Amino acid sequence: MIKSFLKKQILKNRALIIREGKYLQDFMRLLMKQSNTGIEWTEEEKMQLKSDLKHISLYVPALIIFVLPFGALLLPVLTEVLDRRDKDRMK
Repeated sequence: MIKSFLKKQILKNRALIIREGKYLQDFMRLLMKQSNTGIEWTEEEKMQLKSDLKHISLYVPALIIFVLPFGALLLPVLTEVLDRRDKDRMK
């Protein structure tokens, strides 16, 4: 239920999230690290992502859930929706 709500909100605001993410240093690179390389985020990287998401949540309030305790567990949902690569290319 939460996952489907988040996906809808992220898709609705996808362009805004990506645009704001470009202004934050290394946000998109860091966010996509796990899906691109398969390497888990370190605690420091998670803290940086939370800080960046806190900033972006001023524009998209639904993203505040990622800043809450255990919000990092939902980060893969965000990466799945914001992934700009062609899905057919990945198969």
